[in-house]
Amino acid sequence: MLFVWNDFLVGFTLAQDNVPITAALAGQLRQFASNLNVVAPAAFFSAIIPLTVFALFQRYFVEGLLAGSVK
Repeated sequence: MLFVWNDFLVGFTLAQDNVPITAALAGQLRQFASNLNVVAPAAFFSAIIPLTVFALFQRYFVEGLLAGSVK
């Protein structure tokens, strides 16, 4: 759980005037708690970029994970 808070805090700190997507989603969830038809698509669209980057560089990611496992 701590790594999620660190990701949120780093994004919130580095964004000077703009609000990161996670902070905007948190604000929407507080404002429209029962209106999930606004929050759910926003969460889906905020996940598209990391999933795309992972899909493009999956081979390198797996190679990095397995680099230290071979004796």
